[in-house]
Order: sequence, then C-alpha cells, then structure tokens
Amino acid sequence: MLSDAKLGAIKNLTPTLSRDELLWASGYFAGLAQGIAGGQEAAAAAPAAVKKISLVYGTETGNAKKLATQLAGIAKKKGITVKLTGLDQYRFTDLPKEEYFFVVISTQGEGEPPLLAKKFYDHIHENQLNLSKLKFGVLALGDSSYPEFCKTGEDVDARLEALGAHRVLPLKKCDVEYEEDALHWLDNVAAALQSTASAPAAALPAEPKPTGKKYYMGKVITNINLNDRGSNKQTYHIEITTDEPIDYQPGDALGIVPSNKQNMITKIIGITGIDPEKEIQTERVKATVRDLLSQHLNICYLLKSTVKKFAALTQQRIPDTRMSLYDLLRIYPVKDAAQFEEVIKILTAQSPRLYSISSSPNAHGENEIHITVSKNQFTVEDEERYGVCSEFLSDLDEGHEIEFFIQRAKHFKLPEENKDVIMIGPGTGVAPFRSFLAERDASGASGRNWLFFGEQHFVTDFLYQTEIQSYLETGVLNNLDLAFSRDTDQKIYVQHRVKEKGEELLDWLNNGAYLYICGAKDPMCKDVENTFVELFKAKGKSEEEARNYLVQLEEEGRYSKDVY
Repeated sequence: MLSDAKLGAIKNLTPTLSRDELLWASGYFAGLAQGIAGGQEAAAAAPAAVKKISLVYGTETGNAKKLATQLAGIAKKKGITVKLTGLDQYRFTDLPKEEYFFVVISTQGEGEPPLLAKKFYDHIHENQLNLSKLKFGVLALGDSSYPEFCKTGEDVDARLEALGAHRVLPLKKCDVEYEEDALHWLDNVAAALQSTASAPAAALPAEPKPTGKKYYMGKVITNINLNDRGSNKQTYHIEITTDEPIDYQPGDALGIVPSNKQNMITKIIGITGIDPEKEIQTERVKATVRDLLSQHLNICYLLKSTVKKFAALTQQRIPDTRMSLYDLLRIYPVKDAAQFEEVIKILTAQSPRLYSISSSPNAHGENEIHITVSKNQFTVEDEERYGVCSEFLSDLDEGHEIEFFIQRAKHFKLPEENKDVIMIGPGTGVAPFRSFLAERDASGASGRNWLFFGEQHFVTDFLYQTEIQSYLETGVLNNLDLAFSRDTDQKIYVQHRVKEKGEELLDWLNNGAYLYICGAKDPMCKDVENTFVELFKAKGKSEEEARNYLVQLEEEGRYSKDVY
C-alpha cells in the first residue's frame, strides 16, 4: 500500500493527464514493477534500453537534412548511437536488416517525395520486401496550407507497415513551424526505445497540437511596376501597411492566398447552371458556390489527382493531365448542377503562395512590409494567361485590403553583424537581399556585403537600381557585379560573373564569409553551384571534395538557398 503522501501525489497528478498519457504511465509503472519483482538479479538481467538506431532523411530544400542532423546530435547526448544517412545514399539491401529505423521526410508539389528520396520511395512501393524485423517511426514535414499535407510521410509510414514493419510510435506530421514538434517527437522516440526494451508497448504521451499561423490584415499603399517601358517582364514592388506590428525578420517569406478572377467564376457558373448563392459544405469550409470558387478553392490549375477524381465522378475517360476547372468542364461537361455540386467537394483548397520579403523591420518599420512579384505569363492553346497569385497581386489597387501570414525562414538568415555576406540573386531573387542590405544599413553592421544581380536588359530590368547604386556609393554595398544577358551578343549570367571573380570570392569564403543564393532552382542555382565546384577544383580539390565542401558550408550555416 502507498503512504498517504504518495497516494495524494498520484491523485493530484492523474486528473491532469490525458488518456494517452495515462496509458503511457501505466506501461511505465508496469515496466518498473517487472524489474523490481524479480529482485536485483532479475533487474540485472532485464534488457537495457535500445542504444542504436538508423535515422534517415529525404529532403528537397535542406530542411529535413538540417533537422535530422540536429536530432541525431541530441539523440547522441541521450546515449543513443545514431547512423545518419540521406535517402539518396541509403543502401536498399540494408533495409530488411534494420532493427530500429526512423525517417524524417518532406513532401513536395502534389504530395510527391523529394527528388533525392524518390528512389527509396519507389523501391519500397514497387517491391514486396520482408521487413518483419524492422521497428520504425516517421516524422513528416509539410505545410498544412497545402492540399497534400505530409502525404509522402503518410505514404512511407503506411507502406513500411504494409511490408511487415512494426510501428513503435505514431506518424508525426509537422507544419512549417516544426522545431518544437520535432524535438517532442525525438523525446517520444527515446521513450519508445526505453519502453520497448523494458516493458510491453504502451501509448506515448499525447503531443501538443501545432499552433495555427498568425494572419495579418493589411492595406496596399504602393504597387508599382519596376520594369521600364519596353521590357519583356512585369515585376511589381508592393508595399503593405498594417495597424499592428508585423513579427518578421529579413529572410522570411510572406504568404498570401489569392482570389480567383471573377470572369472565370462567371464562366464556370454559366456552363454548369449552378445557383451561385447555394451554400455547400466542403472539407474545410461552408460557403456559397460563388465564395468557394472565388476565395477558397483551386480552380485554375487542378492537380492530376483531382482530374482523376473528376473522371471517376463523371464517368468519363480523361487523359492524365492538369488543366483549369473551366477547361475541364468545357471539354468534359457535367450532367447537371447537382453533379457539379459533387465536383466542388473534390476540389482542393486554394494554396498560399510565398514571396520573399524585400523590406526590413529596422529600416521600414514594424507596421510595413514589402514584396517583389514577377507577373508569371504563359500561353495555353494560343491564349495568353497569367499565374493566379502574381496576376491577383499585380492588379491590386492602392487601398485594397489583403490578408497574409509570415513564414519563417529557419536557415536563410543574416549572420552576426561583423560577418561578410555574398548574395547571388538574379531577377526577383534580389528581393531578400534588398531586405538584407536595408537591415545591415539600418543596424550599422560592420561586415562587408557583395551582391551579384542579373536580368535581361540594364535599361529596362535593373530592379531597385537607384537603391542599389546608393548602397554602393555609401559603402553599405562593398562589391556589385551585374549580368544583363540580352545586352551582349553572348549571353552573360550571374554564374559567369562568379567565375570572373573566383579568386576574390574564394578569399572571402576562406575568411568566413556567408554565401546566399536566391532565385530559380533550375538552372540558375545549379549553374552557380557548379561554378563554385569548378573554382574549388581549380584549387586542387577533387569533384567529390569540391561538392562536399559546399555541403560542409551548408552544414556550418554559411551557405543558404532560397530557390523555387
């Protein structure tokens, strides 16, 4: 029997515990009792906590890799030996031999695996493996604003179980603010390893639900086209002001859910005959047909999975493709308005678009934020069309109210004020570097700044030319290298300027400079990275050593990318 004091302590604790926490505590006490009941000899013979695991990661932007590396370091401090491997380097033949196998993996695009994890993803889905010896857990990274939130993690978790593996803790899905949840997951991994060795499997403590995004309501105060007359491009500088302070730092992104164009909504209503004022309950919201099509649903570029659902619902044969809802309805009509109601329910939510912030709270104030938006133009069946959000933003008039949120950049951040920075950002890739320069100017940072910028034409496309030249004149910007690809017979891009300044760049890096790249992932970022690899090789490194040096810089936090 317990003493009154001990019984009172337990009675005080138990009302504060959830059902899952009570189950876990039950298993924990059972494990302790099992060891005590057998005396000291039995306790000595009891199995020790698991001390060795494999931790693998699948990453596209580097977040999963950085997180897995951080978790591995913490696990080692807990006494757990970790074999850390990227899924692009993982030997598939090792999988059936694994005992404890934990996965950190992100989701891309339409719920697809990261490019570097695709071979692993395909391997486990295309082969019938015997994983009966494997015990596993999955930490999935994603963004709950998108329709296929953490789908890759869900797929991997379900497939490992289907192949006979034993789940030691539930799938954990992390939103964009993932660090706290990830650390909690690791604590649960350690607890699961302990309970696996010492007691029957028990439920783990319930995890805190991720907090939602903080939304701000702002008003557009400036919306101007930065390109001059005659340019092939339209790039808009948009300033938004708010009544409350905006919590952000240089390097963060601004997220906006765009509205769809009213003329397209009118066409859809007309072709289907549906009552635009009829209220329909979708997975996320209940609203009128008009409001759903305008504010809440993706109607401009349907996912392939949505087109497949449409084909099944309407019993029509439709190729594996993506198209707008209007084009789909025009080519493959619904039977009537009632059938279109069912179509509305399978449409995915309108995804937010993220834009690198081009202002600084120190320089521009806490109640103002700027973004730089390129109006995306393309052609479909000889018809000129624009990107949903870039057209929405470019058409906003001054005074228009707009809702937005801030997405933190975990690693794309300015270093200490005395550190040098190298910034490579052609086109709208210059946006975060405008923020960096404004912040360093406002704070009086002593570190040197070097900017590489490129576009098509000097006269029409030199974004933020006056500001950049002013930073150069005042010494905030120490070096400026420009590449205007259409002003010369031979196209010159930023990677060519990097090659020209190779010796000095290497000197900066060798002296501790931080390197940043922002803009198109393919081909710009790849071309710039390949140029740096060639510069490293010219100094005696092998191809592998040169690429590993870039990885080393990234792991040290001295090389960061914001690419799309």
